[in-house]
Amino acid sequence: MAKLEAGSVAPAFTLPDQDGKPVKLSDFKGQQVIVYFYPADDTPGCTKEACQFNDNLKTFEKAGVAVLGISPDGAEKHTKFRTKYKLKFPLLTDADKKVMEKYGAWGEKTMYGKKTVGTIRSTFLVGPNGKIQRVWSHVRADGHAAKVLEAISEG
Repeated sequence: MAKLEAGSVAPAFTLPDQDGKPVKLSDFKGQQVIVYFYPADDTPGCTKEACQFNDNLKTFEKAGVAVLGISPDGAEKHTKFRTKYKLKFPLLTDADKKVMEKYGAWGEKTMYGKKTVGTIRSTFLVGPNGKIQRVWSHVRADGHAAKVLEAISEG
């Protein structure tokens, strides 16, 4: 898949949320949406990232921006994770990693000095027109939500 960048059309998807309900990217047409990919529920970095998005959720909502988290984890893990940390935004399951591949969020990465294949922590700001406005790749979880919020407030 070609590398997605600002101006690219965001690949369409329909994925189940924590309740098994299908969520489509097109459900958010006409508004901005943050689509962030993370490796696994209830791990230190992923928890930090999710909680920071959640802590800033009201500010994102005031700016008219929805937040979607996507990982390979299933509905049961998502539900436990959301309940444990009182997360208020949907967590979607990409079990076969096809959406992650389309977004370049699944592939080879270096972890602890070793090459491995897995989720590449990435965030995409999708505009009201369905085009990508901003891309963050190989994200550091801590402080990331604040960086995304800052970029949104700068326009």
